[in-house]
Amino acid sequence: MEATDDSRNRRSSATPVSTGARESDEPPALRRGEWERPPAASRAEVAAERIAELVACAEPGARLGTKHELRAECGVSVGTFNETLRLLQSRGLVTVRPGPGGGLFAAEQSPMRRLGNSVLALDSQRPDEVCGEEARRIRDALGPLLAEDALWHASPADLADLRRMLADVAAAADADDPDAFAEADRQWRVRLAAISPNALLRSVYATLLTLAAAAPVANPAERCARHAALLDALEARDRATALEAAQPT
Repeated sequence: MEATDDSRNRRSSATPVSTGARESDEPPALRRGEWERPPAASRAEVAAERIAELVACAEPGARLGTKHELRAECGVSVGTFNETLRLLQSRGLVTVRPGPGGGLFAAEQSPMRRLGNSVLALDSQRPDEVCGEEARRIRDALGPLLAEDALWHASPADLADLRRMLADVAAAADADDPDAFAEADRQWRVRLAAISPNALLRSVYATLLTLAAAAPVANPAERCARHAALLDALEARDRATALEAAQPT
């Protein structure tokens, strides 16, 4: 029994446990800028953007090249290029034709699909702050269109909803809570846009609201007052005042 204990003690002293060694094996903690950094685009996405640029410069139906030629130009593997093709076809940018004279061709795109692909391209080409500023300008320019539609189509229930939601906007402004105000303001605008029978206008405006949401509102009380003036004009069916209140400041 004593020999066993001595053997155990010798093994223990010969192989000391180092807590420092275990800690050194752990990966270093990420700095804030590293874990907040957005993920980089995949190689398939980068290749898809490259071919999308070729499509933008080509006539509809034009031949872009064979799969082998375009894969070599993008410098990706066969598997990556197959994923690239799936991305391009899902966006309606290319068609693939087999056989002699086949390859990738610029697809015939509807105006709506071209619009959607143009917006997708902006996502990787423009800094967020630039897109946000541009989105705010277009959002504000669409305000009179929404006011015009609301004058013709707003029901008493629509106006009651807007009045109730305006109270939330005002409460957030009084509380000096920028995040709560931004969300209440966005919801009020979405509800106003929902009155329009123009589906394209509703969709574009909702997207612009999301893009424009990053910048803080300089004067929440003033914006709340303009919303109130617009709502009063809608209830009174006062077109001139409604359009004036919907103008950007």
